[in-house]
Amino acid sequence: MVREDIPWVVSIEQESFATPWTAEVFEHEMTGNEYANYVVAVYDEEVIGHCGMWIILDECHITNVAVRLHMRGKGIGEQLMREAIALCKKMDVRVMTLEVRMTNVIAQSLYRKLGFKDGGIRKNYYTDNHEDGLVMWVEFK
Repeated sequence: MVREDIPWVVSIEQESFATPWTAEVFEHEMTGNEYANYVVAVYDEEVIGHCGMWIILDECHITNVAVRLHMRGKGIGEQLMREAIALCKKMDVRVMTLEVRMTNVIAQSLYRKLGFKDGGIRKNYYTDNHEDGLVMWVEFK
């Protein structure tokens, strides 16, 4: 991801999340957060998806994964996650974690396909509706 991608990414966030990240947040992520790494999916010169992660020492926390509404169901989210995993393996990351809404069974299914296991529940994790978040982990060998 480059700074010029931020307007695309913000648009995808607004389509995807009840509390989307703003352009200022992404600007800070790219310029002020040494742990932040982002990958984007591009189709016809348009950013159609993104995956953000914080890599600290040998651990990775996925911060957000989103795909443009009209491009969902085409495997783009999986490709983004596989790219994030490949980056982590190159950087000798040992474990990756994320939180996902309890009701987001489609995302949970993708994460399980990629080797993630359930790790616990964060009660009232999501601020928009106080939905619980399922913590998921995968360890790399």
